[in-house]
Amino acid sequence: MSSPAIEIRGLRKEYGNTIAVDGLDLVVPRGSMYALLGPNGSGKTTTIRTLLRIQAPDAGEVRVLGLEPGPEVRDRIGYLPEERGLYPRMKVREVLTFLAELKGLPPRASRPRIDAWLERVDLAERADDRVQGLSKGMQQKLQFIAAVVHEPEVVILDEPFSGLDPINQQALREIVGEIRRSERTILFSTHIIEHAERLCDHVCILSRGRAVVEGELARVKREHGGRHVGLTLDPWTPQAVAAVRAAPESGRIREDGHAIELTLAEGADPRALLSRLVHAGVGLVRFEVVEPSLQQVFIDRVGTRELDEGALV
Repeated sequence: MSSPAIEIRGLRKEYGNTIAVDGLDLVVPRGSMYALLGPNGSGKTTTIRTLLRIQAPDAGEVRVLGLEPGPEVRDRIGYLPEERGLYPRMKVREVLTFLAELKGLPPRASRPRIDAWLERVDLAERADDRVQGLSKGMQQKLQFIAAVVHEPEVVILDEPFSGLDPINQQALREIVGEIRRSERTILFSTHIIEHAERLCDHVCILSRGRAVVEGELARVKREHGGRHVGLTLDPWTPQAVAAVRAAPESGRIREDGHAIELTLAEGADPRALLSRLVHAGVGLVRFEVVEPSLQQVFIDRVGTRELDEGALV
């Protein structure tokens, strides 16, 4: 059995009196698409920087492809940082050639790959332009090429969709999916729940530097299932909605059109809720126990306060 692509045990990192990462454990299987999910300030970027040895951890162990971070594994990793890391006065093709050479890919080998990638992300016509003349979204696509042009075994993406419009976000999701299907490992951090749920098969939810949920996404949802009910009301009336909200079995409620998704109160039985609503005359065309969304899992484990404070959506 092969070792995990990334393994972190007891990771701790402090900045003065602030604990950024507090005893973090996580395992990223080879060939997986793994999301570090959490609001801003939860420890996502610090975790990535320590596993890349951009910063040294204060405690804990980190292994990438079975090795401690260092020269032996560095060129087998591609990294897209959250902040811009480009040389603004260099031309687009020049900066990509330079960054590829730093990863051990000589210009003769990198040139056709770079041209193919520029064509793929609609930057071919800007190949001889200086980086400083590109928009934020174009620079993000340029940094993505730099992260993958040497075809790394592990791709680490920190907020990869930042600065991209919806069309380019979709295009990047397709590209990331293709990389995933090539059996390479992708670790990406995001504060956008939709991206994590749509793309990933494994997830770690961070809160204040700690992992509150970690593992295979399907298992995470399954373990948090049984407490979420989906309802569709007909007719949809204020009185019917009020009856749902007033039921002692109802916990958190989210409305979406004529549908309601609710988390059951602690210890509540969904059958008791159904009986109560029927006896109250609430018209129901759907009542089912549903698999929780990743957002519901987050709220259950972390709460709405950090969801709001961290601008997690």
